[in-house]
Amino acid sequence: MKPACMPPRKRRFPLDELLSWWDRGRRPLPWRRERSAWRTWVSEVMLQQTRVETVIPYFQRFMLLFPAPARLADAADDTVMKAWEGLGYYQRIRNLQRAATLVVESYGGEVPGNPAEFTLLPGAGPYITAAVMSISFKHPLPAVDGNVLRVIARYRGSRADTRQTAQRDRVRRILARVIPPERPGDFNEALMELGALVCTPRKPDCGHCPLAAACRARRLGLTTQLPVRSRRTAPPQIDVAVAVVTHLGKILVRRRSDGHLNGLWEFPGGRLLAGETRKDAILRKCREELNVDLRIKEKIALVRHAYSHFRIQMAVYRAIPETPLPPTGENLRWVTPAELESLPLPGANRKALPAILEGLEKREEEKRS
Repeated sequence: MKPACMPPRKRRFPLDELLSWWDRGRRPLPWRRERSAWRTWVSEVMLQQTRVETVIPYFQRFMLLFPAPARLADAADDTVMKAWEGLGYYQRIRNLQRAATLVVESYGGEVPGNPAEFTLLPGAGPYITAAVMSISFKHPLPAVDGNVLRVIARYRGSRADTRQTAQRDRVRRILARVIPPERPGDFNEALMELGALVCTPRKPDCGHCPLAAACRARRLGLTTQLPVRSRRTAPPQIDVAVAVVTHLGKILVRRRSDGHLNGLWEFPGGRLLAGETRKDAILRKCREELNVDLRIKEKIALVRHAYSHFRIQMAVYRAIPETPLPPTGENLRWVTPAELESLPLPGANRKALPAILEGLEKREEEKRS
């Protein structure tokens, strides 16, 4: 008589190995050296979609300017946007400032330690809530980012698409069963660190992985094939033309009041319509939005810049007004070149700035000679 088939043995998650690895080699990142809920919160917001190496100098400057929620809540828009300039995904900082204002108004300036209260703050989705609540207040909530999804997909040998929300939720449920209540923050940071340093997208260093002995992808030779991620469609390219409008040594700029670049200053102009030339696009946009006619002069620069979901090709022309100047106000200014450099600008405008300033300086030299 054949023996009954035994059920497969359940794997023990190598928790001790993971935490020992973390204790030995965690990186001395600035938000880890001096712990507070505010510092952790700011760092996690900055780290979304952004590399650690990029975030470090931004974080250090940001904390000097805004060491507490009250300082951010009271700060002028230009100061805040300038501190964030270059990090992109500007909705993050707008949400963080709104959240800081609520923290001051409702919690006396102290970050709330109750997950149900924290998650109601602007921008505090499941990941940010889990990260801040686990690291700062020891709530056993798994924080699942791209690094964690990759580590767990390989560890389990899962072929599920990690871009799907259902898979992220499933990983969160799996980790909720193993996260240690006494060290939830260390657990979350250890998994994220493991994905960043060892279980990397390409060429994972399995020889130094604390999960290697129990990793199904390693055992089956699938580490380079996992995780499975559905392909994203190629981002569209948008053609844009803008004008550097000059008058009496100053430059006209306007502040965006909508869209993902809301709050940043830019040169007037915009997207080309079908069949429209760059110069015609500038003239149309300036008539529509500023009620001013321009004389378009020489092209100054052509820059390309990639945002999260699209790319732009932006042509920059010098121009002078031919009709009465538009009135300035909160969202429209004439600025000097020095003032222009100090304003928070979108990435494409910032890329064009050296060529713009060089051209303006050259014209001034020609006038003096």
